[in-house]
Amino acid sequence: MAPARRLKRVVASQPGFLHLKSTSDSSGSVSSRRKRVNKNKKKNWNKHSDVHDVEDFLEDVRHQERTTGGLLSEKPDDSLFFLDIGQPKKPETKGKKRKGKASRPLRIDLILQHDSLVPPPKDVLSYQQPNAKKLRRFAQKAQQLAAKGVVPRRKKQLLNRRPVDRTAKKAVTEANNNPKREYYDIWGQDCESKTSADPWYLQQTGKKLVKRPEKLNEKPSILPAVEVIAPGGSYNPDFFSHQALLQEAHGVEVKKQKIEDKIEKQLAVNKEDTATEETIFREQVEGLVEDDDDDDDNEEETKKTERQRKREKTDKLKEQERLADKRKTDQQQQLFQLRSIKASVKQQDEKTKARQKQRKDNQEAQKAQPRRLGKLKYAQDLEVQLSDELAGSLRRLKPEGSILKDRFKSLQKRNLIEPRERAKFKRKHKLKYVEKRAFREIT
Repeated sequence: MAPARRLKRVVASQPGFLHLKSTSDSSGSVSSRRKRVNKNKKKNWNKHSDVHDVEDFLEDVRHQERTTGGLLSEKPDDSLFFLDIGQPKKPETKGKKRKGKASRPLRIDLILQHDSLVPPPKDVLSYQQPNAKKLRRFAQKAQQLAAKGVVPRRKKQLLNRRPVDRTAKKAVTEANNNPKREYYDIWGQDCESKTSADPWYLQQTGKKLVKRPEKLNEKPSILPAVEVIAPGGSYNPDFFSHQALLQEAHGVEVKKQKIEDKIEKQLAVNKEDTATEETIFREQVEGLVEDDDDDDDNEEETKKTERQRKREKTDKLKEQERLADKRKTDQQQQLFQLRSIKASVKQQDEKTKARQKQRKDNQEAQKAQPRRLGKLKYAQDLEVQLSDELAGSLRRLKPEGSILKDRFKSLQKRNLIEPRERAKFKRKHKLKYVEKRAFREIT
């Protein structure tokens, strides 16, 4: 508080300082004798320190700054005093005089006006620049390199870049109501924006379009979105068309039955594989009794003489020579069989071409079939009415099937979604049955 009190005394001692607020109690406070208190202790600083005179002085300074924009002692005389010469005469206007008083601002507008002459504080954050120190360091480094005659790598790339033809005229946008304007399909495949910019510039700015893979343009299935039912599915079909549809449905059911029978056959137990007392006894005694056949073979091998071994070796060499001569004669005989060999080669080529064609046909047919997208296979369901269920007219026709299920099955058949099963509800906690008191009273 000592510097503030000293400032107050210095400013108040000047002859030009003016007080806007009354200081009637200042003489009494000065004349009154202060109480001597030990201020070496910190707890007495705020308790026995009189700072009212400093606060009054600072409040007076702030009041002068709000009302006059600064201290009155620093204001010139022209801003404080003026010469009163009376009200100026209004110039006489020719013509009719306007009735009514001049428009004055509303009272509410005067209240909301800013009456303080103190300028608002400077917003430091608005003058700050992100990474200013870093940018300043880069600028200094660039100046040093420019003084040495060194060109930065980034600037060198920009200079070596292919210049863009600036002489080309910009395309003039045609009016929408021009009858000679070309047709432009915004949903077509050739509607990509054509630009003459530099490819390097497009790549660096991220405006280069990504090439669309050709596989994405292919449909997952050649089947139509909505299939027309066979003629036999009408409410009053022809006899032969209805029988053909029944035959197709019969084939689907037979195929399902074959799969079920195959599973049952694989899980069935063969009666011949069942264990008997004899098989059990053989398993128990297996390895306990030694066979004599192996001993006889070993004895025969040991009894072979040196003469017999040489004879077996010569027989083996003769057999090899015989096979080599036979192979050589077969190759010589093939020279006289060129016609038959050519015919067999031609026949083999025809078989290969037939297999290739069959493979292509199978691939084309496979496009119309649902693929295996998940762990389940697509199961085809045909809605067929039997001969005795035919209505014959729309009035007696009974609605069958569901449009929602039909659309869901169509998505599975066209390989857009995988075949699914309905999630099975599994109760986490068991049900607990409680007999209520009211029920006991009745029973």
